Amino acid sequence: MRSPVSDSPKPFKKTSPAGTSQGKPAPATPLTPRRRGIIVGASEGIGAVLAQKLAKEGYSLALIARRKDKLITLCNEINKPLNETRALSYVHDAANYAEVPGLLRRIVADLGGLDLIVFMAGVNYPPGLNNYNFEGDRKMVEVNLIGAMAWLSPVAEMFQNAKTGQIVGISSVAGDRGRIANPGYNTSKAGLTTYLEALRNRLTRHGVNVLTVKPGFVKTEMLKAAQGATPFAVTPEKAVEDIYKAMRERKQLIYTASIWRWIMLVIQHMPSVIFRRMSF
Repeated sequence: MRSPVSDSPKPFKKTSPAGTSQGKPAPATPLTPRRRGIIVGASEGIGAVLAQKLAKEGYSLALIARRKDKLITLCNEINKPLNETRALSYVHDAANYAEVPGLLRRIVADLGGLDLIVFMAGVNYPPGLNNYNFEGDRKMVEVNLIGAMAWLSPVAEMFQNAKTGQIVGISSVAGDRGRIANPGYNTSKAGLTTYLEALRNRLTRHGVNVLTVKPGFVKTEMLKAAQGATPFAVTPEKAVEDIYKAMRERKQLIYTASIWRWIMLVIQHMPSVIFRRMSF
């Protein structure tokens, strides 16, 4: 696939690849095809495990996150065993929307094209059942929803023009209905789910696959912010297994673990007069 961006990358001082020893990934050729991908939110948890999986499957990757140290460590873990550069790191906060156009141009130039983007950056600031916290709500919407739109909108245009590509967005079961514990987080994920559906409806006719992933509880650092019980929690490795299988099959929506599909089906159809009395 040719690069959807043909203009020369503009200088980008703040988000140059983290580390000084990174080389460029090997270019794709007809005899050695290589897919190119971006993971936004790659430094730990599902993002880090997915990066390792995709690199082993032959992807050249741009890994994006706020923590430079974790990105460098992850890239070393990927590149050294393979004895080649499969992963490049870029420091970026998903709430800094103004950085995205320049950084995206640079990444596409560094990778030599783009076939995949995965947006999984997310924050969670639960206010507690008896508190309200607009600042936390604002940050969750800025990162979880607007940050996703800032990255996925220009990539969607690129993929539409190229008539190929895959977009993966990590939403949450928390977006399936408004619950009392964390209204801001519910809202950010509900918005992301709807946005991904809209992209899917636009792009499917152009040969572009859009996959929405709705995890339940995953055993990551973010799980520590969850309030109450955390049933059916899965490891990041199990979540990545489900995500990668769905990517290969070009599915449109999955829950992980799969039991959440049936749990949320019940919750989605529960009458409001009953649902509002729930304590979760």
